[in-house]
Amino acid sequence: MRKFVVVSLLVLALFIFAKSLTVIGPWSGAEQEKFMPVLKAFEEKYGIDVEYRVYRAEDLAKILPAQFGARRAPGDVIFMWGWFIAEQGKKGHVVDLLEYISPEDFLPGVLDSVTVDGKLYGVSYTGKVKPGFWYRKSFFKKYGLKVPETWKDFVNLLEKIKKMPGIKAPIASGDGVGWPLSDVTEHFIITFGGPTVQKDLAAKNIKFESFTVRRAFEKLAFLLEKGYFSEPTEWTTILKQWWNEEYGLYFMGSWITGMVDDPEDLGVFTLPGAEGVVFASDYFFVPKYASNLEDAIKLAKFLATEGQIIQVKQGGHIATYKGVPLSAYPTVDREVARIMQNVEVVSDLDDTVGGAFQKAFWDQLKLLWVRPERLDEVLQVLDEKMGW
Repeated sequence: MRKFVVVSLLVLALFIFAKSLTVIGPWSGAEQEKFMPVLKAFEEKYGIDVEYRVYRAEDLAKILPAQFGARRAPGDVIFMWGWFIAEQGKKGHVVDLLEYISPEDFLPGVLDSVTVDGKLYGVSYTGKVKPGFWYRKSFFKKYGLKVPETWKDFVNLLEKIKKMPGIKAPIASGDGVGWPLSDVTEHFIITFGGPTVQKDLAAKNIKFESFTVRRAFEKLAFLLEKGYFSEPTEWTTILKQWWNEEYGLYFMGSWITGMVDDPEDLGVFTLPGAEGVVFASDYFFVPKYASNLEDAIKLAKFLATEGQIIQVKQGGHIATYKGVPLSAYPTVDREVARIMQNVEVVSDLDDTVGGAFQKAFWDQLKLLWVRPERLDEVLQVLDEKMGW
């Protein structure tokens, strides 16, 4: 009896004092399945159990402030929006990871949104990049088309595609609540204004009606007036139509590599001269009220480095950590990763600013797509919504 009691107490003690961590993230279904090998690798390396819980960012935005106010946290490592992490960091609720993470080991610009006053409140995990215009390699080969190297080449390519039988428009315009159009627009801003202009717009240091930003919009409006873009159509619907060669090009994020029948037939290029691309990164942070702070930091370091290598091997993700070799990527993702090595990473303008501006941005771009001659009005409204 005494032996049974002793054994029972030992088992209970092991249960109570066993190392464990809780990770909160947005992924469920197939995306969760691709993330679990990363956590499993951490468990095997460090002997620390990890529980994964799914929470939408929108729900966390309501839950976390109240939890932090009570000096509690629902998880040890939490994935959340970059701006939210920075905001909570300034309020003293987030661990400064600068002592454990070297920013120079990451793609330029990718940690900007979680860096405040010299403190690193979060880390960029892998993410989805919006690299440019996708095309079917077989389509280009069939018609003898080439990836453009100059703006003139790009316009000539669109004109060739426009004249092809069965083509509705050279470029498919995806639409949802408005974000696919904003992705295209931001690519023009970054290409013809530079990555700094995109950042200045987000920081409200420059107006949409300024010469530099207007020039980028004029390039886009020119293509719209020429009929090179289709009318906005629900993005997954027009994705299928583009794949069926009703359109020649499609500007979309790297997630489409998992949405087509033959990813090996995918090619992609940026606008000629682009020195930056938008990268939608998944950010995570360690709250100061984590139940196991030491091991939480250990997991954060793992996710930032080794974990990214494991993640990209699953497909559909692009790393932000420079230590991830191109050989780790599946073939179709490798092409996108190669583009990332030669450009600066910037954040989504509409996601960064958010609020009333975001909806106005989407609505005004829908107007621009069907009435490009109203460019002046569109730029004026956008400046008003930015508070100028």
